Amino acid sequence: MKKTTTRLADGRELIYYDLRDDVVRDEPDPRPLDPVATAAEIRADRLLGDRVAIASHRQARTYHPPADECPLCPSREGRHSEIPAPDYDVAVFENRFPSLAGDRGRCEVVCFTSDHDASFADLSDEQAGLVLDAWTDRTAELSQLPGVEQVFCFENRGEEIGVTLGHPHGQIYAYPFVTPRTERMLGSLAAHRTATGGGNLFDEVVDGELADGRRIVLEGAHWVAFVPYAAHWPYEVHLYPKRRVPDLLALDEAARTEFPQVYLEVLRRFDRIFDEGDGERTARTPYIAAWHQAPLRAEHRGEFALHLELFTIRRTSGKLKFLAGSESGMNVFINDVPPEAAAERLREVASK
Repeated sequence: MKKTTTRLADGRELIYYDLRDDVVRDEPDPRPLDPVATAAEIRADRLLGDRVAIASHRQARTYHPPADECPLCPSREGRHSEIPAPDYDVAVFENRFPSLAGDRGRCEVVCFTSDHDASFADLSDEQAGLVLDAWTDRTAELSQLPGVEQVFCFENRGEEIGVTLGHPHGQIYAYPFVTPRTERMLGSLAAHRTATGGGNLFDEVVDGELADGRRIVLEGAHWVAFVPYAAHWPYEVHLYPKRRVPDLLALDEAARTEFPQVYLEVLRRFDRIFDEGDGERTARTPYIAAWHQAPLRAEHRGEFALHLELFTIRRTSGKLKFLAGSESGMNVFINDVPPEAAAERLREVASK
């Protein structure tokens, strides 16, 4: 991997990650951009104990542009995008409309490929491995920023999820606090440690799924993917390295090498879940893919288990799972698809 760091016209950082070492990235950004001005602030909810980012400037962000005006495609003669180069493998840049900025964190955009019409599932093993390298490198770099407590790499895919740019991309948030979801996991981890005299809850969950077998979707030498016992979403898969590590930086070479094979297969199965069996393909399955990494300064940090959670809001062909009263009002999920049935379906649609 070759890494090249440069700046966009408004001063934002842009990083190219290339598969070839002989690539030169020296294209300037000729756009007359004003400096990025953000009005983001973080407010604490005193009753719930969580935080809300107030970011009114995001109302002006780019919204469903036509393909020939996509800001994530490479630049070409007569049209300049966020990527000055005429092509790229993987590119990462500071978001022009960040939810977090300055001493309140940082937001980055990760472009997985220059191919506007592709999806992560279409990537080669080599390209997906390069994305993993970029996630890992950005985690290392962002972890060094003053005030950052947690680094979150994720992908939203599909208009149903709320994606406003169709180009295959993800994001990275560097939070200046530990997120509520992670706090809850840390609390459960600590309670289990106390109750068992030192047992690790993550290990117990993974070992339990492997022993049960009914919810296993895919198992490799170094990774296992399963539908969790208490899945919140109709189709939800958790992907764990078999050797527990706290973050992407701690993955060994064997796990890094196998990851693209396992993850790409899981994504491709997601795109086949709702096939009708008549040769007709449904639209690409909308999903959220979220990496969970240990907070940087958490007590007993090494006990946290890096994992990826992948889920779709589609519950059946043409129907979405909406978060209504119980889910949105009380955070009590009601799942229409039994986890065992979801796992069976994901095994049925395995690549031939």
